[in-house]
Amino acid sequence: MPFVVSTEANLPDDIRRERLYAGTVFCMPPRDSIRALADFALEMVSRAFDGRDPMTAHQDMPVEDYVGVLAALKPAFTHHRRCKELLREILADLGADISMTYFDVPKLRVVPTASYLSSGLGYNYAAHRDTWYASPDCQNNWWVPVAGNAADKGMQFHPDFWGRPVDNSSADFDAYEWNRTSRRDAAKYVTHDPRPHPKAAAGMEGSAVRVVGEPGSILSFSGAQLHSTVPNETDTARISFDFRTLHVDDLVAHAGPVNVDSRSTGTSVRDYLCADTFAPLPDDIVAMYDGNGSADGVLVFDPAVLEVN
Repeated sequence: MPFVVSTEANLPDDIRRERLYAGTVFCMPPRDSIRALADFALEMVSRAFDGRDPMTAHQDMPVEDYVGVLAALKPAFTHHRRCKELLREILADLGADISMTYFDVPKLRVVPTASYLSSGLGYNYAAHRDTWYASPDCQNNWWVPVAGNAADKGMQFHPDFWGRPVDNSSADFDAYEWNRTSRRDAAKYVTHDPRPHPKAAAGMEGSAVRVVGEPGSILSFSGAQLHSTVPNETDTARISFDFRTLHVDDLVAHAGPVNVDSRSTGTSVRDYLCADTFAPLPDDIVAMYDGNGSADGVLVFDPAVLEVN
């Protein structure tokens, strides 16, 4: 089917999810609820760089110092109570039933020039589906540009493989092993990144389509969409955040696109919190997805291991 991008912003949530599972990518215009979290993110980034312009800080900072800033900043944003509260407001504003919708805590991305940093905390994602990271087929992805987003340093989709298998390394990914080592060790990698990020085989990603929204807009797309980072070859950084959601009814029904090529093990669903109460998913629903994960791994990542003293 052709690659479909919709700017419809006020669809009922069940209709949006149905179309998302059929391959539609939504690029919704800016709204106040999204700007609120984008502004909060930019405030945290600016404060973390302590007087330096975060868009150009990489031009005169040693990369090790830059990574040190990100090592403290990224988990501070992700696990900040205010981020969860603002995320709940976004979902309610977009028409989601917050008692039935669960979210993974938002991830902050600060992407400087690729030749300066493209590993570890500045990892440039090769073509991948989020389902290769042991995510359920019904995962909804959300991506928000905060500053510096442009076609030459944003993200891109690879629509040739929507609903079609592509050779990939997802069989090497186990969610519980990832929690045990790889998430903890990201800040160690500056010039290379040996972590087992699942990716499409080299040269197999097909065509690329870049969808660019202005700050405060939001992209909504299926976790089964093949997508990647556009390596930043400009002089300035790109700042964005992203998060993921699941609807309980979809989880129970095993809704979503057909899994055509993911062979990852374990599950990410323990990471999700109810948008209303911030409670985790019930154990009986988690058990529906908890298959073949590493017995020596970690079921739920502890952000305390990332604390910078």
